[in-house]
Amino acid sequence: METDWEARYQAHEMPWEKGAPSPGLVDFLAGHPRLPPGTVLVPGCGTGHDARAWAAAGFTVTGCDIAPSAIGLARKRTAAAGLSAQFILGDFLADAAPGPYDWIFEHTLFCAIDPARRGDYVRAVLRRLKPGGRYLAVNYLIPDAGGPPFGTTRPELMDRFSPHFDLEAEWVPRSYPNRTGLELMLWWRRKGDHSSS
Repeated sequence: METDWEARYQAHEMPWEKGAPSPGLVDFLAGHPRLPPGTVLVPGCGTGHDARAWAAAGFTVTGCDIAPSAIGLARKRTAAAGLSAQFILGDFLADAAPGPYDWIFEHTLFCAIDPARRGDYVRAVLRRLKPGGRYLAVNYLIPDAGGPPFGTTRPELMDRFSPHFDLEAEWVPRSYPNRTGLELMLWWRRKGDHSSS
């Protein structure tokens, strides 16, 4: 049964809402200050913490989410922070945020969707990412039981993404306290014409 994400926001049942961007993303952006500022899509952006981190680093950012309340909060908080980002209401797996983008940043969407739809997720990333574009992911390595969140493994991620992407780097990031040691960051580059990124 699909999760009603809007109902979760309305009921203030948002354990994924940590009040700050992914620590792994914060460290990545701080450690790569000379990345060329391009376009970034943050699917499943929630209230926009990660989108704002990219915007503060000089990128042109689009966030999308399926929950209207999330989009409303993202827009309000981004304006209050004096930052600029676009937020689109819609389903990343279907039609939202067509792109193409230089970057896609994954944090808590892959683990939120039904594992049966992970093939749809990979296809959605490929539709929206430029050839040679980067896919940066904070993956949640927990047992896959009774989610969301639904866990994954490094072998599954390699199996799903390596046919379409070259792995540039991987590391265990700094995490929120309740996720320490359970996350794996993967920095992928889409196979294709690298000159367009």
